[in-house]
Parts: sequence; C-alpha cells; structure tokens
Amino acid sequence: MMRWKFEAKRWASLTRLLTVSVGLAALVLTIAWLSGMFETKIQPGWSERGTRKLTTEPTTVVHEIDKDYIEEAIGTLKASSRTVVSAKILATIDQILVAAGDQVQQGQDLVRLESREFQARLDQAKRALQAATANREEAEKRYQRTETLAKQNAVSRTELDSAARDLQVAQAEEARSEQAVTEAEVLLSYTTITASKNGRIVDRLAEPGDVAQPGVPILVLYDPTSLRLEAPVMEQLALTLHPGDSLRVFIDALDQEFPATVDEIVPQADAPSRSFLVKASLPKSEQLYEGMFGRLLIPAGQRRHLCLETDAIVQIGQLEFVDVVLPDGTVERRLIKSGQLGMPGRQEVLSGVEPGERVILQRSGDDVGGDNDQ
Repeated sequence: MMRWKFEAKRWASLTRLLTVSVGLAALVLTIAWLSGMFETKIQPGWSERGTRKLTTEPTTVVHEIDKDYIEEAIGTLKASSRTVVSAKILATIDQILVAAGDQVQQGQDLVRLESREFQARLDQAKRALQAATANREEAEKRYQRTETLAKQNAVSRTELDSAARDLQVAQAEEARSEQAVTEAEVLLSYTTITASKNGRIVDRLAEPGDVAQPGVPILVLYDPTSLRLEAPVMEQLALTLHPGDSLRVFIDALDQEFPATVDEIVPQADAPSRSFLVKASLPKSEQLYEGMFGRLLIPAGQRRHLCLETDAIVQIGQLEFVDVVLPDGTVERRLIKSGQLGMPGRQEVLSGVEPGERVILQRSGDDVGGDNDQ
C-alpha cells in the first residue's frame, strides 16, 4: 500500500514537470517566431534593388547668388501738418459748413458762431466813438478860442492850460474808443472760423447748437501732401540712414509700394525697443489716408543664398523635395526648405542641397532653362 502511494505521487510530480516544460517550450517558440527567427534574413550591405538612375531627364544646377537683403520697419501714416480747429471765444455754434472728408482751401469758412452779442458790442463801441469824436472836436474848438484870447491877453494862462488839458483828455478818450471798436470788430470776426491752410477734414467733433469753448476742438484737418510714415527702426539700421535718403514704403491695404524720402530721424533711442523713430515723407496720392498701416523697406546689405528653378521642386502635402543627381549617376530624393521667390521661375533654397549639385527638372518644355548634361 505504501509503495503504491509513493508511485502515485511520483507520477503526479512528473506530470506537473512535463506540463511546465511543454509550456516553457511553447513560450520560447512563440517569442522566437515573433522576433523573426524563422524568416529569411537580408544580409547587411548596400543593395542596388530599387535604385533610380538618371536617364534622359533634363537637369539644372543649384546656383549660389548674392541678393539684396531688405528689413521692414512697421509704422503708421501721419500728417506732419495737422491742424485742430477751435474757437477763440465762448459762443454757441450756429453752423458747421463742412463734414469729415471734405477738401478745404485756405480762407474758406468752416464754422459760424452766434454773432448777435458781438455785433451789439461793436455797435455800442461805434456809438461811444462817435461821442468821443464829438467831444474831441468841441475841445479843439474851445482850445482854439482860448488860445486866440490868450494872445490878446483876454484870458489867463490858467484858462489856456485848462483848455489844453480838456483837449488832451478828449483826444485820449477818442483813441480809447477807436481801440474799443477795433477790439469789437476782432471779436466779431472770431464768430466766423476759417481754414488756416489747404487740407482735408478728418474729424468733426461738434454740432450746431453746441457751445464752442476756447481751445476745445471743433474740427481736425490735415494737409494730404504732408503724409509720412513714422516707424521705429532698429538702432543698427537707423544709424545707416540720413535725411534725404530714398526708400520704399509698402502699404498692405493697397498692396502697393510708394517712393519715400527720409525727412527726420528723432535723435533719441527708445530704451525698451532699442529703436529710433524715422519719419519718411510720401508723395500726394488720393489712395493714402492718415492712420493707414505701412512698412518701411530698408536696405540691409547683401547675403548669399542658394536658388534653383521652381520646376525642380516636388511638393507633397506640406513637404518639398528635389531629386538630386549624385556623381555616380544615381538619383536621391531629398527634403528641402524653400524661401522666397526670386526672379520669375527661381526659388530660394534654405537647406537640403549644396551649391553646384544637379537636380532633375520635373517638367520640361521648349526651353527648360537648365543644364542638360546627357
């Protein structure tokens, strides 16, 4: 009985051991299969299979050229001649004869203020002048009579002096009245506000019925011929500019360039931005308005860069490639990074090729413009 139990335990242990062994073997085989041990291996080394060779395709050469480099300074169009129209007296606005956008000429009436009060002051000053003139004439006659009697020793010296004094007082009163009339006329003239120069109305800040106060703006006008671009320019570029230099200004809204002349360079750098304010005047144009956005184009020297024909570039999605011909005649496709367009049909290349390398043109026409070395 004991021997039978021992044999049973032995067979159970052997069964468990065999099961574990079979499981381990299956696991090892599975790992080997997943790692590719039962597949055919490719020997290390270069394989010619699938290598593209140059045949009769046209090619071109990557050129290295010098290109003028332009820096942009962003600015705003402003008028150097800008006028704020306001009243010199306190009065109610009667009429505003212009609107925003109107062209005005020097001396043209712009605003009329209520003038009845000032007209009454002028009339009162004129009446006072008439009275002062009459008093002066009477004092002159009295002095002349007294002077004649004094020559005949008919009046005393004191009476002659008194008559002379009365004449001087009358003359002074008449002069004061004349000045009062002039002052009243000037005040009355202030009720009509005229344009001090030719220009364009750009803002209307009051309406009839409002009370005009001295120094408070009513209208704003500027001279369209005085427009200039004011832009902060980096100090290393600003120091190369001088008043009178000719530049170009690009207006984004018009997609157009305009000639410009440097008028002024503010001789003080802005500390946070390390820049100088440069002001460049623009020619008169009906397309330009104050406040427009512009770019001042400043030559910043030359730089060397690579370029090739646009027909050599293959675009796949957002990626750009070229097919480069190696010295042994094989073709290698390379990823490149392109820059700006140069002359028509030429593209700047920032990386991916070297000067003098040949690349395949993807489209050929009557004139491929490249070097066909076949």
